Amino acid sequence: MVSRTRNNHPLFDPPPGPPWDEPPRDVPWAFLDLEMTGLDPSKDRVLEICIERVRGVDPDAEPEAVLETLILPGERALGNVHIHGIDREALAGAPLFDAVADRVLAILDGAVLVAHAAEWDVAFLEMELERAGRPIPPALMHPVDTLILARRAFAFQSYSLKNLAISMSIEHGQAHRAGPDVRAMRRVFERCVAELAPVSARDLWEVRVAARRARSAIVAACEEAVLHENTVLLTYRPSRRKPEPLLMVLTEIRADLDPPRVIGYQLPGRGRRELRADRILRIDPAPADPVAQ
Repeated sequence: MVSRTRNNHPLFDPPPGPPWDEPPRDVPWAFLDLEMTGLDPSKDRVLEICIERVRGVDPDAEPEAVLETLILPGERALGNVHIHGIDREALAGAPLFDAVADRVLAILDGAVLVAHAAEWDVAFLEMELERAGRPIPPALMHPVDTLILARRAFAFQSYSLKNLAISMSIEHGQAHRAGPDVRAMRRVFERCVAELAPVSARDLWEVRVAARRARSAIVAACEEAVLHENTVLLTYRPSRRKPEPLLMVLTEIRADLDPPRVIGYQLPGRGRRELRADRILRIDPAPADPVAQ
């Protein structure tokens, strides 16, 4: 299994080139959800898997490839039936994971993996692939996590997939089933992308919560605004508060601080502001008449 830090983040960045440096509309995303017998990847097993490979972020786009099936968990007794409702009768005739492993690898090939609370899905899928004697694909090394994206972009009381769907008025279907969870996740993902306005898949992967990491595309856009003395509209989310638009003239980037600080003055009052770069969600051109806004 790939070596990870304490927060389950890889110790290295995604490799250069596609799909990581393509705009989100051109990226093949692989949306993954698993249902498991328990919480220990070394002992518990996958009961159900859904992967939808989709080009772009439109939640209504037809997938390029789909795998959705129950999985027979071998000899292990079932667990978590009270959560997902998958019992032995439902599993009658389901394949072993080994029978779908090659299909899983084919769908993930060249794609960027998206999952909710991704560390769990990644850990279980890695273990199932290892048991089946299959390689660990690159897609599992750098997952994009809709839980992390939503925590950065929105101020909600809960960030479970079920409660995000409720907060965003997204139809979810049967929670804790792989297919409905994937389709709800695709809509959550689209909302997060709309708020964060990423320039690439790498830009989304760089979104972190509690890791004090600023997105390189955001820092570069701030540096550009300082260089050309442009007025910009920042969307900024302070801790425990909703995002707020700030009309700013940026004057300095303190890259020596962790995380970097973006310094400037806010219009129309010209009050000085110092902002954490990792909390800037997006940077847009200023309105045509910024002082009048």
